[in-house]
Amino acid sequence: MSAVQPVVLRSLARSLRNVRGGKAPVLAGHKLLYRCNLECAMCPFWRRNDEVLLGLADEVRVMEALARAGVSFLGFEGGEPLLRHDLPALLEEAYGRFHTSLVTNGWLLEHRLPEIARHLDVLCVSLDGIGATHDRLRGTPRSFERAVAGIKASRHEVPTVISHTVTRENLEDAERVVDLAEALDVGVTVQVAYDYRGADPMAPAPADLLPTIERLRDRKRSGAPIMESVEYFDAIVGSWYRGTPWRSKPWLTINVDPSGRIVLPCYVLQEYQGGLPAWEVDIRRLWNSFDWAPYAACNRCALACYLEPSLFRWTNLAHLRERVVGATWRYARRAAWAAVHRRPGGVVPTGGGGA
Repeated sequence: MSAVQPVVLRSLARSLRNVRGGKAPVLAGHKLLYRCNLECAMCPFWRRNDEVLLGLADEVRVMEALARAGVSFLGFEGGEPLLRHDLPALLEEAYGRFHTSLVTNGWLLEHRLPEIARHLDVLCVSLDGIGATHDRLRGTPRSFERAVAGIKASRHEVPTVISHTVTRENLEDAERVVDLAEALDVGVTVQVAYDYRGADPMAPAPADLLPTIERLRDRKRSGAPIMESVEYFDAIVGSWYRGTPWRSKPWLTINVDPSGRIVLPCYVLQEYQGGLPAWEVDIRRLWNSFDWAPYAACNRCALACYLEPSLFRWTNLAHLRERVVGATWRYARRAAWAAVHRRPGGVVPTGGGGA
């Protein structure tokens, strides 16, 4: 058994135990701050003022609360996480407890990459289009150039994924972003913009969106490095266009705001406004006493962090193969690649930077 396999098996066992032991979160997202150096049209978060941000000791308290609840995967978001000077220490603490990811706009990535790469399993870099389209949506010239430069640097240090949000202004760029991911030998995750109350309305018109979703699904079936499953795209088409809703399970994902407060029932409906501090709550007890029933029929968003876990069934062999067996194999390959690459004098296997 390789050094990687026990980590993967522990994670899967923990996830399975959560399912069998009542409701519990498996995935966690944590905004480290709202402040950002870009001003994306479809994002409400950079428009807010941060409260006093958590220091390292309180961030560790959040992590310990999440670990006790059974969380296996912790993703850090913003705002722009690379604006936090203590980010390397935060990632180091998280990496010892969870599989970790981070979402960045890429502007500072080349500069800060050496500090963070060794404590990440996956790095997501946001790209909302090609060239001027991305710059316009991000509100800052050269943001596309800086993001791509960051991706080219990071793909050799940590498994890297392009994070793409489909809006009404970039529909024609969606497949071009997939083409770019293939050219750069990285993965790509695709989300559909949601019209937050606190942001510019950018969701695509349903009639315009459908052909794009269907083409992306076809690209996935043909082997494009799209991280979402075929079932993810089928669920969007079925729910939004065919009258076949998917059953939402928002309790599989937990979100924590920059002040360490738990967001319920989900960050989309609450726009990341948290309530109780994570370290003051028995999360498992809260999860099993909260009334989730009103949200089972919610299909308002298409965020993969909610939709993909909701679709999972242990009895669905195709989805099991795609989301667990396949994901485990991909994770093992990435972790093995990272172990070799980070060892002094190690040789990077061919294609090791791709997800």
